[in-house]
Amino acid sequence: MDDRKHLLTLSIPQLLRWRVAKTGDKIALREKDYGCWNSYSWNEYYDFVRKTGLGLRQIGFGKGEKVAVISDNIPETLFVALGAQAVGGLSAAIYQTSLPQEIADILNYLGISIVFCNDQEQVDKVTDVRESITAVKKVIYEDSRGMRGYRGDDWYISIDEIYDLGEELHRRQPELFDTLVDAGAADDVCHFCLTSGTTGLPKGAMLTHRNYINMGLQLTEVDPLEETDEYVSFLPFAWIGEQMNSFGVAMATGIAINFPESVETSMDDLKEIGPHFMFGAPRIYETIRSQIWLKIDESYWLNRLIYTYFMKIGERAAGYRMSGKTLPVGLRFQAWLGKQMIYRPLVNQIGFLRLRRAYTGGAALGPELFTFYQAIGVNLKQIYGQTEIVGIAYMHRDGDVRPDTVGKPLPATECRISEDGEILSRSASVTPGYYNLPEKTEELLAGGWLHSGDAGYIDDNGHLVVIDRISDVMHTAAGEMFSPMFLENRLKFSPYIKEAVIFGDGREYVAALINVDPIVVGKWAEDRGLSFSTYMELSGLKEVASLIKGEVASINSSAEQPHFRIHRFALLYKLLDMDDGELTKTGKIRRKYVREKYEDLYEALYDSGVDQKDVEAFYQYQDGQTSTVTTTLHFHTMDRP
Repeated sequence: MDDRKHLLTLSIPQLLRWRVAKTGDKIALREKDYGCWNSYSWNEYYDFVRKTGLGLRQIGFGKGEKVAVISDNIPETLFVALGAQAVGGLSAAIYQTSLPQEIADILNYLGISIVFCNDQEQVDKVTDVRESITAVKKVIYEDSRGMRGYRGDDWYISIDEIYDLGEELHRRQPELFDTLVDAGAADDVCHFCLTSGTTGLPKGAMLTHRNYINMGLQLTEVDPLEETDEYVSFLPFAWIGEQMNSFGVAMATGIAINFPESVETSMDDLKEIGPHFMFGAPRIYETIRSQIWLKIDESYWLNRLIYTYFMKIGERAAGYRMSGKTLPVGLRFQAWLGKQMIYRPLVNQIGFLRLRRAYTGGAALGPELFTFYQAIGVNLKQIYGQTEIVGIAYMHRDGDVRPDTVGKPLPATECRISEDGEILSRSASVTPGYYNLPEKTEELLAGGWLHSGDAGYIDDNGHLVVIDRISDVMHTAAGEMFSPMFLENRLKFSPYIKEAVIFGDGREYVAALINVDPIVVGKWAEDRGLSFSTYMELSGLKEVASLIKGEVASINSSAEQPHFRIHRFALLYKLLDMDDGELTKTGKIRRKYVREKYEDLYEALYDSGVDQKDVEAFYQYQDGQTSTVTTTLHFHTMDRP
């Protein structure tokens, strides 16, 4: 049996032990702490998983019980999750941005008995709902700063105490841990991954060891990785994209996982590591693109001129590379010159110089933004999937990259389009179902296929084109179909637009609420001597409205069909925010919620007699204080072609 087939017979802790035997002394994990990078070999990784697993057992954690992780990305996150799995338990991850009541609802739904928190902030949130989470026996914390007030209460325990308990048990029963690891099976459910929860309480997708390992193997069959490759872990651990890499890809390939010092320093730390492999949500790439644009805008006029010229060269060259065609000699030389003068220094500044594999998923990335990265030499490729198939069902191949598609199925993955136009998938990575939700599971896996809920089609090249969520596809009053997500992505390619929400279902035209990018537009306004002190004031400037109107007009001019054009828009006075319920934890728009929250603005978009409207903006600050500010919102009408 070759290694790949053998690995599919293992549990994740068994795979970790196999990795120890294969490359035990090699660096597996690296964490930046107080400005220094600290490393763990695969041997040390396994030792910490052993100490954690046995320590959990010592505090009463038994087979079939569940541990929840609410933490920034740190090695202890993996130690706790894999330690629980190794002794027969299950793990789950909760977004660290979750509010106390959200946490309580998830803990009770999943029946969690142990909670791991990385710091006082997360411990405080769990403590706030202590009375309602009666199944939770212990709260483990990693960072002891600020925990003095909890000492003396045995409900709380430090991770160091867990390690000590685990070491003590290992000294008494040195064979116990390996015996417990041996008892695991590839098809055991090992982790609950929460869905994005766009319509209420997230559902817990039950994922098995085989689900994760299969995904890691199939992804790297398309794009092989070397054991010496580096990966930076900056995506939330609660998101399937991070679990896919930490549980699946890293274990299957032996690459090193690097943990930034903090969420705030993650992009700077990424530059220090210079990863070979990267996975990020579209918002990450959109932010980096805005930062690049800002740097170019701040440079000398000659630099801007050279940049613009070579970007056009890069886009032409990218078209050849993405399609696998040989570049003409003249274009090849121009592209090489552009690489030396523009692309290479630019890519080096953002930490992508060594990057061979870059992927985006979780939501669609606009074709223009996609082509931009390919033009500067970043091998960015689209993947498509969902939590319930461990993140990936389709992906681009080198030399067969099409910006308007998400590629072809992964190896050993079956995909088809239903009669209703829904994307269906089947593979060894598909979840057994949702925890304690049999009716939802039956809908999800009806007919033996994973139902994505997305509309799409297969083009003549065998690539999947994703249109939108079936529930989100809209029709104008005249019955003309359009995708709001497609139009939103077109808008967000503009460096001046951070977010957009498209409306038009059942209405006579398409309209939008738009968030300007506070950094880029703020710089633009400052350069022109325009005064403002808040985001509300910035978005209310008439000059900014004219700027965005020009961007919308440009997008309208390239629309294939008249009903794809945006006829009315308004600049929202606040940034859409997940804490306000307007975005999911992964940054997706909660469209129905936004429409209901801003119902008066929505109606005004469809009243041509309304040019402006006084609105009250309600703000709640992190310290709990609130304030209400009155402002005037202006509505802008585009010329009809």
